[in-house]
Amino acid sequence: MSNTFFPRWRKVQAGANGVVVQPDECMSWPQNIAMGAQHVVAMFGSTILAPLLMGFDANVAILMSGIGTLIFFFFVRGRVPSYLGSSFAFIGGVIAVTGYAGAGPNANIGVALGAIIACGFVYTLIGLLVWWMNARSGGAARWINDWMPPVVTGAIVAVIGLNLAPIAAKGAMGGTTFDALMALMTVLCVGGVAVYTRGTVQRLLILVGLLLACLIYAVLTNGLGLGQPIDFSGVMNAAWVGLPQFSAPVFDMHAMSVIVPVAIILVAENLGHIKAVSAMTGQDLDRYLGRAFVGDGIATMVSGAVGGTGVTTYAENIGVMTVTRIYSTLVFVVAACIAILLGFSPKFGALIQTIPGPVLGGMSVVVFGLIAVAGARIWVVNQVDFSDNRNLIVAAVTLVLGAGNFSIQFGAFKLDGIGTATFGAIILYALLRIGSRKNQD
Repeated sequence: MSNTFFPRWRKVQAGANGVVVQPDECMSWPQNIAMGAQHVVAMFGSTILAPLLMGFDANVAILMSGIGTLIFFFFVRGRVPSYLGSSFAFIGGVIAVTGYAGAGPNANIGVALGAIIACGFVYTLIGLLVWWMNARSGGAARWINDWMPPVVTGAIVAVIGLNLAPIAAKGAMGGTTFDALMALMTVLCVGGVAVYTRGTVQRLLILVGLLLACLIYAVLTNGLGLGQPIDFSGVMNAAWVGLPQFSAPVFDMHAMSVIVPVAIILVAENLGHIKAVSAMTGQDLDRYLGRAFVGDGIATMVSGAVGGTGVTTYAENIGVMTVTRIYSTLVFVVAACIAILLGFSPKFGALIQTIPGPVLGGMSVVVFGLIAVAGARIWVVNQVDFSDNRNLIVAAVTLVLGAGNFSIQFGAFKLDGIGTATFGAIILYALLRIGSRKNQD
């Protein structure tokens, strides 16, 4: 390990004979730029979809994903390759506290932003604790796993998707039969790309499926006169360069009580991503776990302060690294700079706003469903034993609390479905673990 703050990136020739490029290595600048652009494309679909589903400005989200990635890069001292994009974990809480109906800008965005900042603050505090524990004993990852084993994290992730299911279904049904059919067509487009394509196209299934669905919608509406046609006048009139639409946060206790528990999800998510990158690179990155949490938390706070979504490390970009075997952290600096440039293009933002509502509704069905299934996948990958009654009870209770939107209120402090399920899963598992140990004794 280098004693300098950032690595002394050693230049290697990538692309020949399957050379693996480690985090502390770099390529030629043309290769760095090409790989950076590929990472932008990889994160693009999800990073713009999340703000659209919450009524946030897509330009701000893209801009803050780039700035957030640079903040993360600084805190991990350029040694953990990751891109930070819009987190889907915030969608349920944001919609719950703002009452967003899924059309146009979110009129109550301020209370969501204040809660996102509060969540980032709690996440940062957890990161500082882990950072301190790692400095003392290096056992922080084990401590997190003890409190949030796979049965807990899997249930919490699944709950996010299930809690959002009614919203997805309502958005997909739209106002007419044509809207509902186009939402289903969008689902088929994403499914077709996921199943019948390979390589880069398959990895970009959200983006490619979205583009294909928009194309079909345009043919049916603008071409054949069915439904509401897409209006491209906003794109034609928008400037190429300009400031995005920033928004100011409003701090509301109820909104914070709903969204702050998302910090637990981000911890589990980031932990899994760092372990995945460690396995791919053959390097022990656990020492940077606390730094990664702090970087992600501060990036989320900065994003929320100006109208952006909460951010998190992106599995899509980890998938790109898996295929290319290029882990150089400098590539992510390039990707961040490209995203920042896109964020300052009103024409890009206007193009995003032309995405039809039925297409977004169909994408919601797919994405929220994938979130729910991702929780189940955590159970499968980690071989969670459901013959153990403790695991069975924790998973069952958590799913029903979240899907049923079970709420608890103590004065001004209120926990809605996702928050109740999150804290309930952690506390219930801890209590049942204590009881299990006593029985064994």
